Formats: sequence, structure tokens, C-alpha cells
Amino acid sequence: MNPSLVNNSSPTHPRWRKVAYGGMQAGYDDNHTDESFLEGMVMNASVVKRDMLKVMLDSVSISEYLCIVALVVLVWTCTLASTIDENSLLLIDVGLLVSGFLILLFTQEMLSLSLLFHYFLNISFFITVLYVLAPIYQTLTRSISSDSIWAVAASLLILHLFLHDYSESTVKAPGVLKNPALTSCISVNASVVASVFIASRLPSRLHVFAIMLFSLQVFLFAPLVTYCIKKYSFRLHLCFSISLMAMTLSFVYTLHRLLFVLLLSLLVFVNVVCPYWLIRIQEYKFEINGPWDEAKLCFDITD
Repeated sequence: MNPSLVNNSSPTHPRWRKVAYGGMQAGYDDNHTDESFLEGMVMNASVVKRDMLKVMLDSVSISEYLCIVALVVLVWTCTLASTIDENSLLLIDVGLLVSGFLILLFTQEMLSLSLLFHYFLNISFFITVLYVLAPIYQTLTRSISSDSIWAVAASLLILHLFLHDYSESTVKAPGVLKNPALTSCISVNASVVASVFIASRLPSRLHVFAIMLFSLQVFLFAPLVTYCIKKYSFRLHLCFSISLMAMTLSFVYTLHRLLFVLLLSLLVFVNVVCPYWLIRIQEYKFEINGPWDEAKLCFDITD
């Protein structure tokens, strides 16, 4: 007779079974398993099969923000070269402010007059403080060379783009942030510091105020506006993103041909190459689930 059958049928050596938080079973080690342990093994149960077109459409948001930052750099360059004066900058600031309010007004269903008044007070306070601090920003980096300013500003913009929250997970409602991560806070601070460094190279207080207002409007409120457009209509978001990319490429082309090629290559890399890589590496994804996984509690509330 087989000894294993005798042992398993013996009263002192019961058949092994899976016990959760029940302690060791008599006659077996705490790490003992038998052939039935792997019966519940499932492979690639939660792996999502991605579609190439869907991934490419999702990557449009990244290209959109890259173009927004590129437009900010173009405005900085033209302002430092005296191509854009302070009056033109102020007109751009007013246009951005009005258009942002109109987008929030037409894309939000729960936008009351009290909320609009709250926005108006906050923005008025923000603009007043920015105007008062403009002389300080103007003389903040007077002892630093312009080459160092550009190098630091470029590094901060790269850091801003690298740490920016492209998933828009911190946006909950207009003007409300949902527990932003540390990386998102660092990204915003990097963009603000870069704006201050560029503004410190301008000759007048009004110049500094106009460029700071422009930069902070873009870096702080552009993610909220684009999120509202995307939430309201994905087709509108797609049209807006494509128009923004075309406008940015046309402006960069008139400024410098090499920069145009670099920006176009970057957009193609983000929208085509990266989605293709993501689809290809899904073939090598290997995920195993089984009875050894941590239990997930599910509560059915029927009241």
C-alpha cells in the first residue's frame, strides 16, 4: 500500500487544505503546498490590450502642452529681442484672461455667479500683488549674466516638462486641486522660477509685469482650461490641439528652421513612435495572479 495514502487518510495527518489566517495545519510545514495550489493561477488577467489609435489620441494632450510651453518660449524670445512691446503683451494677457473665462463659462455646467465672483476677486488680488512685486523681480538677478539666466531657465523648463502631470489627475473642478503630488508642485514651482528669471532681464516695470502675468496665466491656468475643453468635448479638444500644434510649428518655422525640425521630430516621436513602442512591449508583459495574492475586500451596500 502507498504510504502517502495511509498518511493522508490517517486521523493524525489530515489532507492538506488552504487555510487563511488559520495557523499551521498539523503534520504540514507552514510553507507546504500540493498540486491543487496552482489550480487557481491566472495569467495576464488584468493586462489591458491597448489600441494603437486610442494611445495616439491620448498622447495628443502631451503634444498640446509641449506646444503651449514652446509658445511661451517664443513670447519670451520676442520680448527680450524687443519685437513685442509691453502694450502688445498686455493685450495678449487680456485676451488670454477673457478667453479663459469664456471657456470656463461655456464648458462648465455648475458655474454659478458666486463662483465667477470668487474667481474675479482671486484674479484681481493675484494681478495686484504681481504688479506690486514687479520692481523686485526686475532687479532680482541683476548681478547674474544673461547666459546663465538662459541656461537656468532652460533647465527649469525641462524639469517642468518632465514632472508635469499630463494625466490631469490633480484637476477636480475649476480652480480646485485634488491633493497634487510632490512632482506636480515641483513642476509648477520650476516654471514660476523660470518666468522670474526671464522677467528680470526686461528693462521696465511694465514689461516685467506683463511677461510675468502672461507666463503665470499659461503655466497655472492653461492645464485647467485644456482639461475643461477635453471634458466638455473630446472632438473639440482634438481640434484645439491640432490647431495649436499647427500654429506653434508655423511660428517656430518663421523663427528658426532647425528648431522647427526639432519640434516636429519631437511631436512625431510623442504621437507616433511612443504609442507604437507601448503597443509592442505589451507582447512581453507577463503577469501571474493566484491564491498567494493579497485578498481584496468587496462590500455590497444594499441599504
